[in-house]
Amino acid sequence: MTPNTIVSTDLLAKHLDDPDWILFDCRFSLGDPDRGERDYRQSHIPGALYLHLDRDLSGAVVPGRTGRHPLPDSLDFSRRLASAGLRAGMRVVAYDDARGSIAVRLWWMLRWLGHDAAAILDGGWPKWVKERRPVDAVVRERPAGRFEPKPRRHWELTTADIRKLSGRNDFRLLDARAGERYRGEVEPIDPVAGHIPGALSAPFDENLAADGTFRPPEELRARYLDLLGGVPSDRAACYCGSGVTAAHNILACEIAGLAPPRLYAGSWSEWIANARNPIAVGSLP
Repeated sequence: MTPNTIVSTDLLAKHLDDPDWILFDCRFSLGDPDRGERDYRQSHIPGALYLHLDRDLSGAVVPGRTGRHPLPDSLDFSRRLASAGLRAGMRVVAYDDARGSIAVRLWWMLRWLGHDAAAILDGGWPKWVKERRPVDAVVRERPAGRFEPKPRRHWELTTADIRKLSGRNDFRLLDARAGERYRGEVEPIDPVAGHIPGALSAPFDENLAADGTFRPPEELRARYLDLLGGVPSDRAACYCGSGVTAAHNILACEIAGLAPPRLYAGSWSEWIANARNPIAVGSLP
C-alpha cells in the first residue's frame, strides 16, 4: 500500500482532522444519478466533500461524437478542485460505495493533471461503515485553494489512436467491463454489445478480494503480466463503457509496481458512436 494508490481505513481515520488531507465522496449510481449525493447528505465520512460523476468529473456529452463520460476541460476542472479547497501538496483521498469503480476516476484525473498525492480508500464506504468508523451529515466548506494543472496529455488516447494501435503485437488493449459485456452476451447500458477488436477481457472486479479491498501487489502483478504477454504496461491502454471504471485497472497496475497504462477515455460508448468502427463479439480478442 502506498499513499499514491490506496490508503487504509486505519490511516485515513488518523488524518480526518489533518488540514493537509482532503477527502472526496464520489458515490454515484448510473441507474439513479442523484442517489450518491442524496446518500452523501444523509451520511458521509467527516469532512468529505462531494463530487458528482456527471457534473464534476465529466465534460459535456456531444451525441455521436463523445462517450457517456468525456473528460472535462482541464482548466474548468482545476478551478472546481481549487474552489473545493485543493492546493498543491495536499493529500487527496477519494471513496465510493462501488468497489472503487467511481472513485478511481478522480484518482486518475488528479494524476493526469499532475497532482500525484492522490489515493482511493481501500474498501471504500462499505468497509468504513462496517468498521463503525465516524460518520456525520455536516456539509463542511474549506477555504478556496490554488491548483495549477500540469496535464499529462500522453496519458490519454483518442478513438483515432485506438484505431491505429489496436491489434498491433506491441500494444495491449484491456477491457475493464464484466466478461459477459465484453463477449457481447448482454449490454445493459450502451446500445451496441461487444468489444473493440483486439482487446483483452480484464474485468476490474478481479483486482479485488472478496471484501472489496485490492488484492496483494504480487497477485496483481502476476495478473497483469499475464494479460500483457510481454508488452510493457506503458504500451497498453484501458477502456470500459465510458472511461470511468477503466481507471481501476490502471490503479491496479500501479499497485503492482507497473508503469501506468494509458486511458482510452471515450471507451466503448464513444467507439460505437461511429458506425464505421469495427465490433467483435465472443471470448476471443
